[in-house]
Amino acid sequence: MMNAADALAQLMALQSDEKAAQMAAYHKVERPYLGVSNPEIDVLYKQWRVEFDGDARVELALLLWDSNIHEARIAAAKLLTQARIKPDDAVWDEICRWVPQFDAWAIADHASGAGARRLIAHPERLDLVETWTQDENIWVRRAALVMTLPWTKQNHPSDDELAQRDRILGWAAGYVNDSEWFIQKAIGWWLRSLSKHDKPRVVAFLDQHGDAMKAFAVKEARKYL
Repeated sequence: MMNAADALAQLMALQSDEKAAQMAAYHKVERPYLGVSNPEIDVLYKQWRVEFDGDARVELALLLWDSNIHEARIAAAKLLTQARIKPDDAVWDEICRWVPQFDAWAIADHASGAGARRLIAHPERLDLVETWTQDENIWVRRAALVMTLPWTKQNHPSDDELAQRDRILGWAAGYVNDSEWFIQKAIGWWLRSLSKHDKPRVVAFLDQHGDAMKAFAVKEARKYL
């Protein structure tokens, strides 16, 4: 029977020194890289979902994440990205443990995708996410928008979902004077996605806050208007 160490060994066996060097140069964050592609990771994590269930799956994700290997952190996030997990408290707690450690867009985006499923399942968790908007770590602040992207995609939102959408737009409004490129990009991304489903809110946001945003972020937000 496979254990967590076996799973990590499977991933490490796919290492390519040449590709690892290329990935390290691309991501520009100091950590181990294996040079393993996303399709290769996909094959493994789907196998692990069969081999590991419940608490064992969370424990595997913990081991993968704590290895600090780029591909292992991506795999951990993919492993926990599921719409239906009941109960999901342990999964949410593990994802929240990762958030303060975010230091690069690729890992943060995959982990935020996993977190987004848990937020949709339990929107009351937005109370915690709101605290991230005041964090000193740019990647934590950014995660508050990336992890809430599902609220930009609802075609027929309920009254509660509209209130939540407005709440998150309030967070974005609080970011407009933040000059960090990745924060501005996240604002533009959130608004661009929302514009496909709720143009009036995006237009109103830009009318009120567009002058304070970076030009590239405004351009991103207006892409589908």
